[in-house]
Amino acid sequence: MVTPEQLEAFDDATTAELARRLEDDDYRTPFDSLKDWHLLRALAIHRPELTLPYHHLVDQEPFDED
Repeated sequence: MVTPEQLEAFDDATTAELARRLEDDDYRTPFDSLKDWHLLRALAIHRPELTLPYHHLVDQEPFDED
């Protein structure tokens, strides 16, 4: 779970580093990548000003499984 304190600790530089890791997609396990994705998604929801340049990494488009 992402805490409010974690989200407040982010700035432009740390958000850029998070996005770089996601773009490079060089993780030891899929779970490591999922943790970063959830963190970026939480930032996009709670601190959207930090994630505007990285919107393409956060899939927020609704989809229909039918």
